[in-house]
Amino acid sequence: MSKDLAQIAKEKGIKYFLISFVDLFGVTRAKLVPARAIGGMQKDGAGFAGFAAWLDMTPADPDMFAIPDPDSLLQLPWRPEVGWLAADLWMNGKEVEASPRIVLKRQIERAQKLGHRMKTGVECEYFLVTPDGKAISDERDVQEKPCYDQSALMRRYDVISEICDCMIEFGWGPYQNDHEDANGQFEMNWDYADCLTTADRHVFFKYMVKSIAEKHGLRATFMPKPFANLTGNGCHAHVSLWDESGSRNLFLDENGELGLSSLAYHFLGGIIYSADALAALFNPSVNSYKRLNAVVTLSGATWSPNAISYSGNNRTHMIRIPEAGRFELRLMDGAVNPYLLQAVVLMAGLDGVANKRDPGKRLDINMYTEGQTLRRVRRLPLNLLDAIRLFDKSKVVRAGLGDEFVSSYVKLKLDDWQSYTRSITQWERDHTLDC
Repeated sequence: MSKDLAQIAKEKGIKYFLISFVDLFGVTRAKLVPARAIGGMQKDGAGFAGFAAWLDMTPADPDMFAIPDPDSLLQLPWRPEVGWLAADLWMNGKEVEASPRIVLKRQIERAQKLGHRMKTGVECEYFLVTPDGKAISDERDVQEKPCYDQSALMRRYDVISEICDCMIEFGWGPYQNDHEDANGQFEMNWDYADCLTTADRHVFFKYMVKSIAEKHGLRATFMPKPFANLTGNGCHAHVSLWDESGSRNLFLDENGELGLSSLAYHFLGGIIYSADALAALFNPSVNSYKRLNAVVTLSGATWSPNAISYSGNNRTHMIRIPEAGRFELRLMDGAVNPYLLQAVVLMAGLDGVANKRDPGKRLDINMYTEGQTLRRVRRLPLNLLDAIRLFDKSKVVRAGLGDEFVSSYVKLKLDDWQSYTRSITQWERDHTLDC
């Protein structure tokens, strides 16, 4: 073992470890392990019943073991006697191929064989709401255009600064925090990194934000569209592909259009080619499609795409190219699984490179005002069921992610959709009770 967690526990004063994994629905699961037992867990893993989480397993399946990755260790600044670890899932002596972190690692392996290494950064938007989740937590945050509101930002200084201080302590390189476009909404940015590192940090960031919000008597939510009249929570990804050493950006071409290489445009073309099917992973909840297909919000713009298009430095498109050497994918929302986000971007991008997919013509228009006039632009799915069906039928998705994962995800998500359709909403009662 390159890192001895038992020894690290003694050196850092860690009494307990959270051995953590993320299931197919993006739910973080964990066991709390005393430091005295971490040596055995590092070797053999912490035991779980897979059926008890959102994984395609049954009660008859054998134990599943979460083997922690010591390189992911983070010591909780707000509870320093606890260390957090991302883990890989194993069963019957083999990695669980349909588990999110393994799905991402398989795509990383594919890229490595081609001499490629994906680096990414994510922008995770969230709301600070009341403990019951019914309203934003700041009654004075009422501006029609609250984005970057200094006063509203500073009224939540205690929460925001504590989260940012944690990221500084971890060495993540946080560089800005802001009040976002919706009342009660915030975003915090940190440096980009290799995609597995970014995914692990994304998982922990959501846990950290929720934990620190609770510490201050508030609740944090990454729900895609918690309030009908306000902008939803996006989770934008900034993407670039590098050489195997990580020293040369393969997307960067100073002589290329908007500073992107032909490789970058093929990678982008792969994402555009499969975008409608990928929505099932990038926008994985029923609520997601109320963000994508929202009417104009209080601020005047939804800031979310509803068509498959790309542009230069133009935020009304699904993909924008803000500067040379990278692009920003704006489709994902706050419910996205951090590992599947990275895995699917890399899978679709590699498909685009392999097949030299053409992303088509760049559109330098305001999609919110002019997009409806375009006849040949493909539209994103209108609901989760449409997205699941497209995902299920996609040859690119099945070839890239594997039948085992795709079938498991589709099965569980169709059950999720059925659960939704069995519910009766207040809207239905209001509109049809007296029909």
